[in-house]
Amino acid sequence: TQEDTPPGGGLGDSYSRSKAQAEEAARESLAQGLDVVLVNPSIVFGPWDRTFGRLLRAYVRSPLPVLAYPESTMGLVYVDDVARGHLLAMERGRVGEKYILGNRNLALKEILEILGHVSGRPAPRTRIPRGAALGLAAVSTGLSFITRRPPRVPWEGVRMAGTKMFFDSSKAVRELTLPQSSVEEALAKAVAWFRDHGYVRN
Repeated sequence: TQEDTPPGGGLGDSYSRSKAQAEEAARESLAQGLDVVLVNPSIVFGPWDRTFGRLLRAYVRSPLPVLAYPESTMGLVYVDDVARGHLLAMERGRVGEKYILGNRNLALKEILEILGHVSGRPAPRTRIPRGAALGLAAVSTGLSFITRRPPRVPWEGVRMAGTKMFFDSSKAVRELTLPQSSVEEALAKAVAWFRDHGYVRN
């Protein structure tokens, strides 16, 4: 959770590796004398989302109530705040410094409770043991190779859920005046956007 820890650091998925490689390239440019300010967004959500949005859409549009959830923790940040944070880093960031663009650290249970409140769907109350979640993900991911459809329970997503993804964005708030939008209001906006554009049922 330290300010110099890149979100996704240590994770094995290709997306996280690409982010780490991009940061290495940026540091090489810094060493060559270019003015470089580093920003690391935490877990971004909002309209047009293709990552966290999968969780949101699966929860809201499921024909049956979501009865259980895996243990997970994550730091969320609204996409509008991330966009503003990039501009603020360019305007106010100190050369060679890194800023975590984040907001609130929440357990998945808390996130689902907020989603339940803003979407009108019941929040799950039962936690799935990690071993059971990984087994379900293995089966779902294996079936996806047969059906040629994305797995309902992706292996990489469940594996990453076991990593504590909490981040400290106080440096960006202090030095960049990074906005801290209400997570509840931002999730409500995201749900409304997905509904308005036909991604989830009303």
